[in-house]
Amino acid sequence: MIVSHRHRFIFAAVPKTGTHAVRQALREQMGDEDIEQVGLFVNKRFPWPELAAIQHGHLSLRQLRPFLGEDAFNGYFKFAFVRNPFDRFVSYCAFMLRGGDLFERQPREAMYHFLFREPPEQHVLFQPQAALLVEDDGKTLLADQVGRVEDMQGSYDAICAQIGIPSRPLDRVNGTSHADYRRYYDRHLIDGVAARYALDLELFGYGFEGIR
Repeated sequence: MIVSHRHRFIFAAVPKTGTHAVRQALREQMGDEDIEQVGLFVNKRFPWPELAAIQHGHLSLRQLRPFLGEDAFNGYFKFAFVRNPFDRFVSYCAFMLRGGDLFERQPREAMYHFLFREPPEQHVLFQPQAALLVEDDGKTLLADQVGRVEDMQGSYDAICAQIGIPSRPLDRVNGTSHADYRRYYDRHLIDGVAARYALDLELFGYGFEGIR
């Protein structure tokens, strides 16, 4: 997550949505008064001990609000990126099994493991994207704008125009290698992902084939 007091924005870093590429670009526009929490590639923490103790940078907007204060939270432009949950789940499985060839050899077995047999409920990368972006009621979106991984550069350009900073081509950072996500699914997996990430599908307008 990044909080820019200079440009009055909050970037909520949803896992597995190209957040490190966005961070790299945004850092070029940050001033000394701006703050960031991140735990991969770069180690930075927010100045509030309770949030700093979480260590990773995938904090929810709800978590940040009481520390930043209502006036700043409501006045700053809040944005994030989201991704088709079916594609994102494949990327999650490949990422979790990186360093070996298990996902490449048995991708569907890996997907069944994470989705049905031993779902890592508390792992921030496994949780719905909406969990980081909604109000306490679990469904009202707190972000002012949500970009899409499917149009990463176009979304980033539009966000930069909104907050008044120059855009630039985004780099590819920390990506995982896999084929088109649709190749990995059977009916049971489609139904399982649809059930687990139902709010993501509803809020962000995705279906199995893409944006509805």
